[in-house]
Amino acid sequence: MIVPSIDILGGRAVQLRGGRHPVLEVGNPEALAEKLSRAGEIAVVDLDAALGKGSNTEIIRRIIAKHPCRVGGGIRSKELALEYLDLGARAVMIGTKASPEFLADFPAERLIAALDTNKEKIMVEGWTKETGADLFARIEELKPYVGGFLVTTIDKEGEMNGFDFERAEAIVKAASGRRVTFAGGASGGKEGAAQIARLDALGADVQAGTALATGALSLARAFSAPLSSDRPDGLWPTTVCDEGGRLLGLVYSDLESLDAAFESGRGVYKSRSRGLWKKGETSGNRQDLIRADLDCDRDCIRFTVRQNGKGFCHLGRRNCFDNGFGIEKLSRTVEARFKEAPEGSYTRRLFSDEGLLASKLREEADELAKASGAAEAAFEAADLIYFSLVKAQTEGAGLRDIEAELERRSYKVQRRPGNAKPGYEDAEGGNRWTGIH
Repeated sequence: MIVPSIDILGGRAVQLRGGRHPVLEVGNPEALAEKLSRAGEIAVVDLDAALGKGSNTEIIRRIIAKHPCRVGGGIRSKELALEYLDLGARAVMIGTKASPEFLADFPAERLIAALDTNKEKIMVEGWTKETGADLFARIEELKPYVGGFLVTTIDKEGEMNGFDFERAEAIVKAASGRRVTFAGGASGGKEGAAQIARLDALGADVQAGTALATGALSLARAFSAPLSSDRPDGLWPTTVCDEGGRLLGLVYSDLESLDAAFESGRGVYKSRSRGLWKKGETSGNRQDLIRADLDCDRDCIRFTVRQNGKGFCHLGRRNCFDNGFGIEKLSRTVEARFKEAPEGSYTRRLFSDEGLLASKLREEADELAKASGAAEAAFEAADLIYFSLVKAQTEGAGLRDIEAELERRSYKVQRRPGNAKPGYEDAEGGNRWTGIH
């Protein structure tokens, strides 16, 4: 798979040659992240921090808040690593400070050991200091503590002259199941795509910057490189899901439609009868593309989209199977009621009477706390969820926002003790509800 890379120097996205010399200014790193993240997880590297010349922490914080990414460059304190992980970074890339002692305090699956090599020797401190350490010895030392490795060939950085596949295979084997990402050397065009496919078959990824930034390798070609199709027309089946992972329907993609989707940030597909299909162009039910992913067998794509208008289906339904289910369906009902509930209805009363809504929330929380048995707990939880959605809607938040917050919390490493606030817990640790009515 491709992992698009954004290297930040002085607040701008750049690409380096030989690990030192900027050869290309790419532009605004946040705008670049918006585009590149459509193809999945991105890599964000703070070059200023790596070189000990400052930091771009504020920019990186904003990128983490919006896009799935791994973060590296000058992470030499546990505090900064924890901050990035708690903000939602999928992983942090640790180079100079990568040691068993430093890494042991973090969840291994969220750590990538960044091994920067120059003529097979490990370099640290922004590629300025040679350690003399052997690459394979470092992999053996660190692999119990990390979930993956980033191996950068500094002398090939920015040259776009390909990878040493014999060396890559040996590194993947040495990593013993930890996912390896290779950087430095990604080529352009069909050759670059073939390299990505070949490394993917080995179980490795390619982190690319210059090839993408120069246009030598398109994002669509890089993303689709590992894909195969057994269809006579060569199209790739593409499942379309909303932000909560709920299936909307099945369509098809090809290189042309992927390129259009990534460039426009819209749901664009390949119709078997009409050619290029820009979803919603005539109906108004357009889609904003959040990201695309490949399945494990590399024969299917998943588009995650923000569906606008009535829904995905040409029959005017939310999806091509039914009109939604459960909490998602309830959320859409609450949203509709907020806009158009008739005067005198109960839902309108809840929206307009803050005191009534607050009382119902406390009442339903009390009843759920006292519930006994599966059926009663499910019944009371359903009531509380309804009133919670109503409350969230009155404040301008919907289910999408709630799910996004839950997703963000799932990446936190540091946890609060979780004790109840005073007035909510008695001396024996049980629930006491009389004080909140």
